[in-house]
Amino acid sequence: MGQGLTKREGTRFSLSRLIVRMALVLSVLAVVVVAIIVLTTSTANSLMSIEKKELPNIPSNVLPSYSATSFTSADDQTILSGWFFKTDDPISTIILVHDIQSNRLPYNVEMVQMIEDFLNMHFNVFLFDQRHSGESEGAICGYGYLEWQDVLGAIKHVKKISVTTDVILYGIGAGCSSCLLAIDKLPPSSDIEVLENYNQKIADLGFDQHYIAGIILDSPAKNSDDYITPFVVKKSSFAFITKHFVPYAIRVSSGESSSVNLATQISRLPIPVCIIYGGRDTFVGSDKIGQIVEERKRLNPNTTMATMIAGAGYVESYMIDPTGYRETLREFLGTYFK
Repeated sequence: MGQGLTKREGTRFSLSRLIVRMALVLSVLAVVVVAIIVLTTSTANSLMSIEKKELPNIPSNVLPSYSATSFTSADDQTILSGWFFKTDDPISTIILVHDIQSNRLPYNVEMVQMIEDFLNMHFNVFLFDQRHSGESEGAICGYGYLEWQDVLGAIKHVKKISVTTDVILYGIGAGCSSCLLAIDKLPPSSDIEVLENYNQKIADLGFDQHYIAGIILDSPAKNSDDYITPFVVKKSSFAFITKHFVPYAIRVSSGESSSVNLATQISRLPIPVCIIYGGRDTFVGSDKIGQIVEERKRLNPNTTMATMIAGAGYVESYMIDPTGYRETLREFLGTYFK
């Protein structure tokens, strides 16, 4: 008998070792994939269950006269709560859409002067709590991917209780995403042929994109996922991996298949747009917002207004420079809505 392996036996041995190595590699990859899935799922669940921020305790006599009201989100499941401030001979109704971990009074008692400005300029004001905030229902938040339904529900409610023929959306932080996603979901017109391409809930709202006369954006991001990624970085020790997957997991949980290029949408909106942001914003990035402003002005110079508050970070502009912030809002409303 020969002492060495035959050629055939050597081939079989080499093949066996290759199979074992491949099996080990695949096993390691499987473990890594499972670990990423677990980390992604747990981080996404944690972020969607982020602590709810209750309304501040502000005496009612401090605020201008308002009517407390409740309504249903466009999902027909979530009851939302809000306040309606009415003025004489209103030009339009401003609907404020707050940020994540905020509520209908994002600047607490400092909101009073802003509300009074709007009312004095003959604009109704509607403040409401998005799901999982303030006094509204909802066990989770979706960073705009669920809240766009709340915005549509708010518009529908305002259309019913206000005499104005249109609304102006005012988004703050992730509220910008809620507003822009809501516009994106609306049909461009109410023609029967167009409505046939939309689901029944959207078709039955009773309004289309033309009902939104203008939009104010405080700290808009370039992409709808950009409001999630910074939270992932803060929350997870493995953010260098999970930041690429958690936004997708939140989208899927919210029933959305893809993110939205908000910068492109902002640049093409055929309505007046006001953008306010902080020069020291490291959350969504002041440089990125600056790019949005430049593109918007390039395409729509006559319907664009923008202000950068030099010392402010993410959604800090009003608290850092309330006078300049309010002046920008007054100038925007006085220029484009009369």
